Amino acid sequence: MEARLTHLAYAPEIAQAMLRRQQAQAIIAARQKIVEGAVGMVAMVLEQLGEQGVVRRDEERKAAMVNNLLVALVSESEAQPVLNTGSLYQ
Repeated sequence: MEARLTHLAYAPEIAQAMLRRQQAQAIIAARQKIVEGAVGMVAMVLEQLGEQGVVRRDEERKAAMVNNLLVALVSESEAQPVLNTGSLYQ
């Protein structure tokens, strides 16, 4: 006696769950790449600003700048410019 499988498929519920898991893994991998790139860009900005002496900032202001850059680079929506007409630090 001999038996051969000609068609093998998952139940629709299982196939859908597997697809969602695969999509979630792809989204996580893409976001990791985005964050890695953003962190690298921020590090380059800080390094170049320091080397060129363009802007001198204390640690608190540097942290605020890093935060703003990361939000702008990682955000899924477009960054909205904010014009500062005075000093945030007095």
